Amino acid sequence: MADDEGDQAGQRKRRLPFSRTARLTAWGLAVALIIVAGLYLWWQRIPSVDDLKEEAGLKGKPELLIGVMDDIPGVGYRDPVTGRFGGFDIDIGYLVGASLGFRPSEVRFLPVENEDRNRMRAQDHGHQVQVDLVIATYSVTPEREAERSVSFSAPYLDTEQSVMTLKGHAPVQDLSDLAGKTVCTISTSTSKYPAADAGAKVAGKRKISECLPGLRSGEYDAVTTDAAILAGFVAAEPAVFAHHDVGFSTPESWGVNTGGNEALRKLVNLALYESRNDPDDKRWEDAYDRYLRPEEAASSPQPVAIDKQPEVPEVEVRQWPWERLAGVIAPR
Repeated sequence: MADDEGDQAGQRKRRLPFSRTARLTAWGLAVALIIVAGLYLWWQRIPSVDDLKEEAGLKGKPELLIGVMDDIPGVGYRDPVTGRFGGFDIDIGYLVGASLGFRPSEVRFLPVENEDRNRMRAQDHGHQVQVDLVIATYSVTPEREAERSVSFSAPYLDTEQSVMTLKGHAPVQDLSDLAGKTVCTISTSTSKYPAADAGAKVAGKRKISECLPGLRSGEYDAVTTDAAILAGFVAAEPAVFAHHDVGFSTPESWGVNTGGNEALRKLVNLALYESRNDPDDKRWEDAYDRYLRPEEAASSPQPVAIDKQPEVPEVEVRQWPWERLAGVIAPR
C-alpha cells in the first residue's frame, strides 16, 4: 500500500512540470497572437497604393489631365504647328503619370493660365475644364498652401528669381538697381513683391511671354521671374536678351498642385520619391539634361536651376514584406 502511494506521488511530480510547461506555452502563444493581431490592425490602417488610387479617384479614369504652361521654352511649350507639348514640366508630367498607372498616350496636357493654377482649371478648345494635376512652374509658398484648392507635392525643381534685360543693358546685380524702372512680370508671380519692394514699377501680365514685346520696344526695362523660366527665352535669342543674377539665396521650389486631393498628393510624392532614390531611374536627370542644361551657357553666370532633384520625404504605404524586399531602394 505504501509503495502504491509512493508511485502515485511520483507520477504527480512527474506530471507537474509538463502541466506548467503547457500553461506557459499557451500563455506565450496568446500574448504572441495578441501582438500579431495588434500589428496586423495597425498595418491595415496604412493604405496601399491601390487604396490611394481608389481614394484619389483614379480608378477607371481613361486619361490623366495635367495643366501646364504653353509659352515657356524648355519648361512648358506648345509647338504652334504640331500642337505638341514639350519641356521639363512635361517630362515630369509623364514621370508622375506613369507612376499613377497611365501610359503616355493617356496623359493629356492642357494650357493653364497663371491665375487658374490654384483653381485647377485649364483651357480645352476654348472651354475651361478641371484638371487632375497642375505642373506649371508653381512655386510652393505658405500663402498658396493655405488656399483650400491647393495641395503641393514635395518640390520637383529648385530655381531662384532672376532678371532678364535686352543685351547691352548695364549689369543688374541687385533688384535695387531697377528702382524707378518699369519691370514686367506675371501678375500672380511671387517675383512681383521683391521687385516692388526694391522700388521698381511693376507691370503685371497673364503670361510671361506677354512681357517680351514691351521689353523689345523699350516699354519695359526688365523682366523678372524664376531663372528656369527666363533661361529658355535667353537661350532662344542670346543676341537679344541677357540674364542677370540678382543674388537671391531663397529658392523658388516648384511643386505639383493636386487640388486638395490628399491621396493624390501622396501618390505624386511616392512617384517623386522613387524617382529621387532609385539609382536606376534617370528620368529626372534625362529631363534636366534635355531641356535645362543646354540653357546654362547662355544664362551664365546666372544659374538656371539646381541640377539635382530635391529631397522627397518617404511616403508610407502598405506592402507585403516580399514586395518591400523586391522594391528596396538604395538612396543616392
